[in-house]
Amino acid sequence: MAKHVAKRAGFTLFEIVMVIVIMGIVAMIGTNIIAHMYEGYIRSKYINNLEQQTELALEMITSRLQYRVKASAIVRQKGTNKIDWLNSQDLNDTYDVLEWIGFDYESFRGESNGTLMIPGWSGFVDLENPATDATQIYTSGSNLDFAVQTIDDLSYGEIDLNDTDVTNHNNPVLIFKKLSDYTFKSFGWDWTSTDHNATLPVHRDPANNQILVFDENITAMGVTHLKEQYRLAWTAYALVPEGNNPDDFNLTLYYNYQPWYNEKYTDGKKALIAQHVSSFNFLQSGNTVRLKLCIQDGNQTGIGFGFCKEKAVF
Repeated sequence: MAKHVAKRAGFTLFEIVMVIVIMGIVAMIGTNIIAHMYEGYIRSKYINNLEQQTELALEMITSRLQYRVKASAIVRQKGTNKIDWLNSQDLNDTYDVLEWIGFDYESFRGESNGTLMIPGWSGFVDLENPATDATQIYTSGSNLDFAVQTIDDLSYGEIDLNDTDVTNHNNPVLIFKKLSDYTFKSFGWDWTSTDHNATLPVHRDPANNQILVFDENITAMGVTHLKEQYRLAWTAYALVPEGNNPDDFNLTLYYNYQPWYNEKYTDGKKALIAQHVSSFNFLQSGNTVRLKLCIQDGNQTGIGFGFCKEKAVF
């Protein structure tokens, strides 16, 4: 007896509609997953970039700030004469510029004579040497020729330790350690004054590679005695926020200017440290300076996020 098998003609309209609906749901879910994955990738990429930018900016700042003359660090209200010490207990957010004098570490580190590293300037004064008096110091262990060349290179030829014509106002300065109770005038921070009894311009004695000669009468400046230790400096530094938006500005480093010659940071050269900065804060506790830097993405992704990092400098 023959069997008859019923043959199905095809899908019903309902089945086709259900398949289309299911495929649409799957496609929508898949698209959302892909969109979220891409958004997460973009976010992660920009966060990593911001983290690297923030770390690099702080590294550039701390690499200079660690060689500061600690007593010289001040804060300033941008565009005004209002200043205070960085270690003041009365600071507030209106002080937005950080300034300091940096000692010449590159020359201090010196160069090798084949056996030993000889510093360009030793940082020590031989108080017993007859060459040391109120007009000059004998700095034993120094190779001032090396300091001359290094300072010339780093200052783009604007500072010359060899220049004996003191009217040119292009010599570095000697800063004794803990000479006295410093004032803003001592370092030249007071733009209205020419007093700078902590920053003493010097030039190298042409006849002796270990003698630094004072450009000015230090007794008349109020220096009553010499100290055994000193720092040699040729530039001040300033970290300045620039831009009209307090929540999105550029952080700029000014350098190669000499406040002891009545120069302001705007008289120096400048370099961009970071763009799209939303916050830059600084605070000194003891001898440690704490920095906090926040950089945002500049709304490049439309999401709007940022990254903050803190660092401490002794």
